[in-house]
Amino acid sequence: MGSADSADRYLPDTVQESVKILVVGDFGVGKTTLIGSVSEIEPLRTEETMTQASVGVDDLAGLEGKATTTVAMDFGRITLSPYTALYLFGTPGQQRFWDLWAGLAEGAVGALVLIDTRRLEGSFEVLDQLEVRGDLPFAVAVNLFPDSRRYSESDLREALDLRPDTPIVECDARSRTSSMDCLITLVDHAFRKVSA
Repeated sequence: MGSADSADRYLPDTVQESVKILVVGDFGVGKTTLIGSVSEIEPLRTEETMTQASVGVDDLAGLEGKATTTVAMDFGRITLSPYTALYLFGTPGQQRFWDLWAGLAEGAVGALVLIDTRRLEGSFEVLDQLEVRGDLPFAVAVNLFPDSRRYSESDLREALDLRPDTPIVECDARSRTSSMDCLITLVDHAFRKVSA
C-alpha cells in the first residue's frame, strides 16, 4: 500500500528512465487490487459507486459483493532502482470505457492481462482488444480467487487461444510479492520481444 510519508511521493532526482505498463482485464478481475498491492505511493483511483444504471449492463455474476468500479484508470508507481521508475496504468474493464485504452497504451512497453477463471469468457474480448493493438507485448496473470477453479497452463493457453510464447502466471493480486512476480514476467517478456 502507499506510504503515508510525504517524502515517498516524489521520485529521487537520480531517476532518468521510466517504464509504462498497462494492467488490463475484464470487469472485476482485480486490477485495482493488484496496483494497490505494489504501488509505493497511494494509488490514484477513479472508482465510482455502482448504481442501478449498471444493472443489466455490468455482469455481476460471481461478483455480488462488488460495490465500486473504475471509470477512467488506476495509477501507481514503483521505483525500480535509483535510475528507473515503473508506472502502472490500470484500465477499466467494461467495454464502454475501452476508448480510453488507446491513450493509456501509448508509450507502454507491455500489458499485464489479469484474468479470473470463474468468469473466463470475459477475457476473450480483452485479449481481442490487445490483438487489435498488435505490437503491445502482454503476459497473462491468473488471479487466484479463493473459489477459483485451477486449470493447467496448456488448457488455459488453448481456451484463450494464446501464442506459445505468451507467458501465463498465477497470482494473488492482494500480495505484493505475487503481483511483483507477474510484473517482472511481463517486463522480461516485453524486453525479449524488443530484443528479438
